[in-house]
Amino acid sequence: MDIAILFLTCVVILGVASIQSHLSRADRRAARVERKLDAVMRHLDLHEEIPGRDEILDLVRQGKKVQAIKRYRENTGADLVEAKQAVDRLG
Repeated sequence: MDIAILFLTCVVILGVASIQSHLSRADRRAARVERKLDAVMRHLDLHEEIPGRDEILDLVRQGKKVQAIKRYRENTGADLVEAKQAVDRLG
């Protein structure tokens, strides 16, 4: 019985490690695609469609970066890191 539990534990650990490896590769691949897309958009002078973009830009220009990040999060549902990066790109 102890061997069966040990075997099942090993199988579960290997399965989790395999899934984590696949997710990690997918995350890196997605980040690489996003960087390329951002570069293409900059090259073409295109801007991401952001609800309330003008208001957020006004806040950035006034030096109210925290409020701009908060407004970005409210308008888009983005997390804090994503909102900060987006506001940094706007400024």
